[in-house]
Amino acid sequence: MSMTSQGAALLMEMGTGKSLTAIAIIGALSQAGRIRRVLVVAPLSILGVWEEEFQKFAAYPYSLAILTGSSAKKLDTLRHMTGTALQVVVVNYESAWRMEKDLLAWQPDLIIADEGHKIKTHNISASKAMHRLGAAARYRLLLTGTLITNKAIDVFSPFKFLNPSIFGGSFYVFRNRYFDMVGYGNHTPVLKQSMEAELTEKIHSISYRATKAECLDLPETTDVIRQVELEPAALRIYKGLVKESYAELYGGEVTAPNILTRLLRLSQLTGGFIGNDETAAVEQVSCAKLSALEDILDGATMEEQKLVIIARFIPEIHTICKLLEKRNLRYSCITGEVKDRDEQVSQFQNDPAVSVFVGQIATAGLGITLTAASTMVFYSLDYSMSNFEQAKARIHRVGQHNPCTYLYLVARGTVDEKVLESLKSKADLARTLIDDYRNGKNPFSA
Repeated sequence: MSMTSQGAALLMEMGTGKSLTAIAIIGALSQAGRIRRVLVVAPLSILGVWEEEFQKFAAYPYSLAILTGSSAKKLDTLRHMTGTALQVVVVNYESAWRMEKDLLAWQPDLIIADEGHKIKTHNISASKAMHRLGAAARYRLLLTGTLITNKAIDVFSPFKFLNPSIFGGSFYVFRNRYFDMVGYGNHTPVLKQSMEAELTEKIHSISYRATKAECLDLPETTDVIRQVELEPAALRIYKGLVKESYAELYGGEVTAPNILTRLLRLSQLTGGFIGNDETAAVEQVSCAKLSALEDILDGATMEEQKLVIIARFIPEIHTICKLLEKRNLRYSCITGEVKDRDEQVSQFQNDPAVSVFVGQIATAGLGITLTAASTMVFYSLDYSMSNFEQAKARIHRVGQHNPCTYLYLVARGTVDEKVLESLKSKADLARTLIDDYRNGKNPFSA
């Protein structure tokens, strides 16, 4: 594994150990005299992980600063990173594009895009800023376990950051070369079979992929589906929503956003909640999954085992936390509303009295370690393959010594079954549902 003086890019696709490997690469380049300044751009929720990992694994002199606080404070911190030792600055994607001029002026030699699938959309501000920052740096490194989250077209933007000579600088030229646009309105990109080999070869030309099985001696995993029966009243509401959602599609524009918006309401209901159109309030209409979770909690408590619970919707998480409080179980919790995420993780990992971790899948699935538990309950799921794989990796990573079990609470005969099947088979859920509709099926029926 080498990086040339011309600034070759290296992409790492692996389920775990990404930051550790990156720290080793940083050390090698620094001691070879090739770099003095490193910029790490990562999601907000995992900035602290880089500081922890450097403290554990960096066997060389360095100075590290995380850019937090007000804009003035971030800028002041950056301006003081001028020592002769290796300087490492860590910042989130939002701040990186807002501070782009200042970061360019700081002149990082190496830029690392952690969880680099975050810049898969080529025309958003964060991606554009990373493209420009990357163009000015001698070395670029992108770390992700999910380079292609849904569609192969996702590779363009990360590779434009890494090395624009691979796929060029124009998204539309790239798209026209490798993809046919199909479906309603020609909005769905499908990889041309004749170009698959070339696309794959170019991806591998600057990529290094390491799987958990190849580089880590991790224990086995087991998936267990727990079928949940919705109460008769809740099932009647659900079936009514299925008919209503299908009727809304009929005669209208059938697109991925439209079909997923309707699926959202059905997923909310299987978790026990439905919105009130008149009051905008959320009503609880089912306790089926909550009752199933109670049984799981009973088993974990009897065995004195810690438990991780992952859910999609905030009302679900609030209800789960109320249940834990009612049972006098101490817990940690991370949602988009929680600020002290590092503290929440530390409590769960290190305090024997904190027996449960509750996390929102979109915010608790990145960069944190929850190996104090070996069982994870998916109370509900979103449609993101990236979120799904990242969440699972929280317990199945370095430091885990026990076999891991994933429990999926699935409401029988509902969209829960389609969502889980799609995620486990790595299928495009929206495309599958659109195909069902065009074949005369109700896409929301199990």
